[in-house]
Amino acid sequence: MSYVLGVDVGTTRTTAAVCRLEGGRDAEIVLVVPSLLQLTDAGTFSVGEVDPVGWTASGFARRVGDAVPFSLGPEVVPAEELTALLVMWVINDVVARQGEQPRHVAVTHPAGWGPYRRGQLHGALRQVGVHDVTLVPEPLAAAENHAVRARVLPDSTLAVFSLGSHAFSASVVRRTQGRTFELVNHVEGVDQPVGGDLDDALAALVRGRLGKDAFVSVAECEAAKRAFGPSVVVAGVEVTRDEFVEEIRPAVDQLVATFVRAAGAVQPEAVLMVGGGVRMPVFGDALSATVDCRVLAEAAPEHSVAKGAAVAARLVVVGPEAEPEPLDTSVLVHTREASLRFPVGEVAQADDEEFTAPPPRPPVDVSPLELPPPRSKRMTRVLKPTGRRSGSRSD
Repeated sequence: MSYVLGVDVGTTRTTAAVCRLEGGRDAEIVLVVPSLLQLTDAGTFSVGEVDPVGWTASGFARRVGDAVPFSLGPEVVPAEELTALLVMWVINDVVARQGEQPRHVAVTHPAGWGPYRRGQLHGALRQVGVHDVTLVPEPLAAAENHAVRARVLPDSTLAVFSLGSHAFSASVVRRTQGRTFELVNHVEGVDQPVGGDLDDALAALVRGRLGKDAFVSVAECEAAKRAFGPSVVVAGVEVTRDEFVEEIRPAVDQLVATFVRAAGAVQPEAVLMVGGGVRMPVFGDALSATVDCRVLAEAAPEHSVAKGAAVAARLVVVGPEAEPEPLDTSVLVHTREASLRFPVGEVAQADDEEFTAPPPRPPVDVSPLELPPPRSKRMTRVLKPTGRRSGSRSD
């Protein structure tokens, strides 16, 4: 069955969703893999798994357009090429699962990217053979995912509160007369708390009871935070939700205040919470107490952007005028409800801008550093998938 593909390359995880061209517009998650690329000593690349022998790159998606490349042993690789290689691997893996090529691919990117960074990623994708692709800003993808389930009238606005492991952003988008979304305002958190800081706060609480030299797994803290009930047990120590909320309250207040500044005088129809960091009810409660509108999230808010990218790819193929408006908006619920979540939901196709010069930067006196030339063409040829991960498919 024909399908389109949406890919969200996050700092921690990369998520892929497909949307069928026949039937409903709902997108489904088909792949979740760590955003890791490893160069082995044999000169091949693996994806998503780390071997003790080799050089690993992570966090490259947010550094697209950075003049400083990644150094992986004998190779020097720009961030956009690593991102393109990961996207290519994802496409190949999904094709193996679906049995056919996608009709179109949409890849998300931070809303703050300008023509230079988008051009860099477009060029890198072409280099690895990915040509039929649309780049979609993350908040617009989140809005598209919302629009699948709820009718969004022209000229109405939505706000997007996004909190991941390593990034925070606040955005306002508007529905156009052509049933697409446009970006009204956006704030990218620079010195803002992120999901990883909340993990550290939980680890600090546990370490305070075990002793400052006690080992506390950050991965265990992240898993506990994502599944926080009345209490969690980390390293044998029970931490109640109230204790943890009290610990992170300054961070929550800071993020909500930044979101309010980004929204300005705009009165949104709803606030969409996306990213794995918003799973805790404290964020929904804090936003609900601050804004006079609905505050909404999915059961798995970290998947919202990837699913919205797949919806955007479908709109590129079939056109927004061919898609009926949702009839039932009863699935929208307030975050204070026990069920808490609902499946959230055209992005105008991004222009395939030509390569442009990077934005001007302040003059800085830096001693020149001679770097060996990149060998990306060889890396593209030797990319070696690790195979399907037993835990990569998401229900």
